[in-house]
Amino acid sequence: MRENLLVVSNVFKSVEDASGKLSILTDISLNLGVGQTLSIVGASGSGKSTLLSIMAGLDAPTSGEVKLGGVNISSLDEDARALIRASHIGFVFQNFQLIEHLTALENVMLPLEISGEIKGNEIRQRASEILNRVGLGQRLNHYPRFMSGGEQQRVALARAFVVNPKILMADEPTGSLDHATGALIMDLVFDLNKEYQTALVLVTHDPLLAKRCNTSLTIESGQIKAS
Repeated sequence: MRENLLVVSNVFKSVEDASGKLSILTDISLNLGVGQTLSIVGASGSGKSTLLSIMAGLDAPTSGEVKLGGVNISSLDEDARALIRASHIGFVFQNFQLIEHLTALENVMLPLEISGEIKGNEIRQRASEILNRVGLGQRLNHYPRFMSGGEQQRVALARAFVVNPKILMADEPTGSLDHATGALIMDLVFDLNKEYQTALVLVTHDPLLAKRCNTSLTIESGQIKAS
C-alpha cells in the first residue's frame, strides 16, 4: 500500500464580495501517494487552480483540511506552510516564472541557495547536472530572454526538480507552448516523475494529457464531477 503524501479532506473555499458569498470549492476530498500522478481537469473558472493553491499551502481553505507529508498544513501560518512547501513541493507554471536577470544556471541554483542545505560548488554542480538532464547543458549561461519557450520551461523543470521534491505541482505547464513543444515537455515531466519517484499533480484543460496520469479528476463549478 502506497504512503499518502497528500490528503485533502472535505475542503470548502468561499470568498465574499459586494454581491455576497461566492463558493469556489465544495467538499473536495482526494489522496495522492508516493510516485503517483493526478490530473485535475476543468474549464477556466472551475476552481482547479484554487484547489492546486490550497493543496500546495499557497492558500487556505475556508473549511476542511490538507495534510502534506502527514502534517495538517491548513492549521499552520504562512511561514510554517512555506517551510513545508520548501521541503516537499516543486512548482511549474504556464508562464515559466523565471528571473529574467539570472542565467539558466543561476535560476536553477536559486532554490538550493535559499534552502541552505548544501553549499558552494555543490550547488553549482547539482544545478548543472539537472540542466544537462533536461537537455540544456549547452545553455547554462544564457538568460531567459534569449531562450525559446520550450527551453524556458525546461529551465523551470530543472529548477523544480533540483531540490528533489516529493510532489511536482504543474499548473497548465504547456499552455504557453505550441503542441509539438508541449508534448516534448510533458514527455520530460513524466520521465522525471518516474526517475525521481516524484508524485505529480497536473492542472490541465487537455483531456488527452490528463489520461496519461494514474488518476484524473474533473471539476465543474468547484465540485468533483468525475473520477
